[in-house]
Amino acid sequence: CHNIALGINLTEHAADHIALSLLVFVLAGCEKDEIGGTATEALAGEWYVTVDAVDEGSNVVAEDCFGLGYIHMNTYNTAADTQAEMYVDDLKNFWDFKVRVSSDVNAMTFATNGAMPNESYEGCDVTIDGGKILLEAATTPHGTPADSIVYYVSFSDDEPGMRYKVSGYRYTGLAVDD
Repeated sequence: CHNIALGINLTEHAADHIALSLLVFVLAGCEKDEIGGTATEALAGEWYVTVDAVDEGSNVVAEDCFGLGYIHMNTYNTAADTQAEMYVDDLKNFWDFKVRVSSDVNAMTFATNGAMPNESYEGCDVTIDGGKILLEAATTPHGTPADSIVYYVSFSDDEPGMRYKVSGYRYTGLAVDD
């Protein structure tokens, strides 16, 4: 067998070995790597939440106080990818905040443990407390169970004493829940 493209003479047996080697190489390159989750995977997600004003005792004093209805927000791991911290990010849908919080994956809780710098813009510190994820504790608009999120947040550039309860359910991806 003469192979003009390679400019070498190959026996039929050698050509078979090369073809088999190429096939093995191609198939080996098609193996998929297992993709693991992040350290905060249980707490991370996309959420639909409402924002209510609360008093110092965490009692709701004004439901949907900004008239926003349900807004979209995220919780996700930091670059360090440890179970001890994550981000809470309102995606500029409420106050424009992104803040690093301490997290406890086993207890399904998170908080800032005092005021933390807002990483979305300067001059605003954010305090989050009472943050928790409750598995299948929410009911979506179409009536199925979903994970629930709730936390309390305040901002240093807001009126003194103002505090908000943010609560809602894990995004399902279904249009009926948007």
